[in-house]
Amino acid sequence: MSRGLLGAAALALLVALPLQAQRPAIAAGSVLRSAATDTAAVPGALVVLHRIGQQAQGPLDSVRADGAGRFRFRYAVDTSAVYLFSTNYAGIEYFSDPIKATPARADTGLVLLVSDTTSTGTLLTVSRHIVVSRPDNAGLRQVLEIVVLENPGGLTRISNDTLHAVWGAPLPEGAAGGQASSGDYSPESLVFRNDSVLFFAPVAPGTKQVIFTYGLPANPGTVRLAFADSVGLNLLLEEDRVQPTGGVLGDSGMQAIEGRNFRQWVGTVRAGQVVAIPLGGSATGWVIPALVGAVALALVGVLLRTLRRAPSAPGAPGAPAGGHGAGAARAARSQVCRPRG
Repeated sequence: MSRGLLGAAALALLVALPLQAQRPAIAAGSVLRSAATDTAAVPGALVVLHRIGQQAQGPLDSVRADGAGRFRFRYAVDTSAVYLFSTNYAGIEYFSDPIKATPARADTGLVLLVSDTTSTGTLLTVSRHIVVSRPDNAGLRQVLEIVVLENPGGLTRISNDTLHAVWGAPLPEGAAGGQASSGDYSPESLVFRNDSVLFFAPVAPGTKQVIFTYGLPANPGTVRLAFADSVGLNLLLEEDRVQPTGGVLGDSGMQAIEGRNFRQWVGTVRAGQVVAIPLGGSATGWVIPALVGAVALALVGVLLRTLRRAPSAPGAPGAPAGGHGAGAARAARSQVCRPRG
């Protein structure tokens, strides 16, 4: 299953849940396919129930959907674990969000939404959330990015081959050591090639997050961030006296994260614009760990909370288009998909 689903949010939830005895629970729903302005049932789809627990994780059970696409599970639930469903359609595995496994009450309104694929559909970059740290003793600045992508159509967007990414963006000059972090997709979906980051996983209808990190030299001069699409930008700089230029950015004050202070700049950047960040400074005497540990989780948490507050890019839609009903749109946004391997 996708390692993105076993990322920080799911594991944090597991840590917070107390160990409980297993009790019977019922979960049921339907497998639906996006079809024009509505949805259609997927009869006979194989639905797999997954368990993500502190001691064990993996497939727990599977059933075939009936002629109306309906499925039903009765299983022993451990309230210290997280449960979710998946199904394969057209060679792509679709995952649901974690479900509320409540022994006392059956959850029968679940929707697992799948769709046909296209390699030419529109994919929007809704927003980018970027954290730039002070330099460490090794002479590097760590940079964390969360990119929010939206597929506004009714088809899953795929790439034709390894040469044509679903999404990509240029990295600033001097960027090195690119690494995928926990997001909605497995790390293998991201490729750092030359001076760009490229994303190859299928993107189902709705909104998804791609998270990655890279390093910059301690004294890179002016860092230039290029934007191919009009986006909402949330920029956090650990050096509070640095003022970026380009786009329409406003100073939103300081954010304290794990004992470190970041100045936040929020606004919009239009396609073709460049945001310039004049960076100098020297090592702080404290080696900043790679942004994939506890500090990274804190930064990711702050950025994810700002997704609701940060402005969208001009003209960027806030919900999938294509005429879907509200229920189908909500279901679409809950899906995570990956190629079947």
